[in-house]
Amino acid sequence: MTAELALGTYRCRAIPEAAAHAAASGARWIDTAPNYRAGKAQRMLAGVLAARPTVHVSTKVGFFTAATGAAAVDAGVLTADQARAGHSLAPGYVRWQVDRNRAELGRERLDLVLLHNPERAHNGDRAGLYRAVREAFAVLEEEAAAGHVAGYGVATWDGFDGAFTVPLLRALATEAAGGAEHHLAAVQLPVSLVMMTPIEQALDGKGPVRAAADAGLQVMASAPLHGGELPAMVDQELADLIRPGLTPAQACILAAASCPGVTQVLLAASSAPHWQAAADAVAQPALDTARLRKVTDVLASP
Repeated sequence: MTAELALGTYRCRAIPEAAAHAAASGARWIDTAPNYRAGKAQRMLAGVLAARPTVHVSTKVGFFTAATGAAAVDAGVLTADQARAGHSLAPGYVRWQVDRNRAELGRERLDLVLLHNPERAHNGDRAGLYRAVREAFAVLEEEAAAGHVAGYGVATWDGFDGAFTVPLLRALATEAAGGAEHHLAAVQLPVSLVMMTPIEQALDGKGPVRAAADAGLQVMASAPLHGGELPAMVDQELADLIRPGLTPAQACILAAASCPGVTQVLLAASSAPHWQAAADAVAQPALDTARLRKVTDVLASP
């Protein structure tokens, strides 16, 4: 089954307009973070989310702007040295940022809170990283118990390249919750015809996407167009191999959406025509395993 299209706001130029159109077109998820658009993205979304209470929102804790860092220092949840780092998973900061996210988004209960690139928290110190993730998960379990968070997870760029695995994250969530009834619900990672490893691994029945899917976790594929660079790298011949009649951009989106285990593909489509073109692509039947494997083989060949 093809994954559903969701709005990602990292590179979105016109967030309120894009969010309104995506929601009106049937998108069920919008993804954001407190540091996007120089710290303004969440407030930009609040009006759309108020008008569309059934649209789910995923946000993050971890990275923050200089202004947010200064506010965290004033609130006593970060030291000046911690604020200068621009990233933190300190328990006090996580709790404070969740409350701030709720206020900025206008949501009493956040559908999903993701630790934002947690691998950045402790360079090379695996024990320190695991401790930080477990402590952040513990805060998010408390927030879930209070009704402020429905679920949590990890949004990473390269954390699954060796920093952690899905089974490890599940084990840390179990420890944080004090038992198997935890609220770990999702992972987010890049999946594209540039970042092909997750697709290749999933086709072989292994890797983070497959592990997350087998555990019943939501899998959000970020950067399906690799920051907008991918369509220029894919010619029409390859697009036709993926699915005849699609543009290169549509073909790239369909390939990511066809990765076994992916549940949402995040796209920063600022205009209505771009969103509709992408929606038309994911409305296509998913590529079968043989076709998707052929595409990755073609791209992997010298």
